[in-house]
Amino acid sequence: MTKRTAPFSPEVRERAVRMVREHESEHGSQWSAIQSIAAKIGCSGETLRNWVRQSERDQGARPGQTTDERERIKALERENRELRQANEILRKASAYFAMAELDRRSRP
Repeated sequence: MTKRTAPFSPEVRERAVRMVREHESEHGSQWSAIQSIAAKIGCSGETLRNWVRQSERDQGARPGQTTDERERIKALERENRELRQANEILRKASAYFAMAELDRRSRP
């Protein structure tokens, strides 16, 4: 599995979110500010809206998982998957050696 790099750096994301907050009062709504700034930085309005919402979650202004919590859950899921794979390998190896032992005992 290849790891893809994000097209926008964290600095660009933070700056775009900050710009939305700073210029929201100049627009009729947060969405119109998001659309205006998204066009300037070259991303979709929905992408920038997601960045703004996640920033609000990280600051505790909106319910939901923070970025740190999401990363922790991903790490735990990855560890869980690796442990399940290791257990499966050990189970198969144990069965293989048990069969080999039975085969060895059945020979005179």
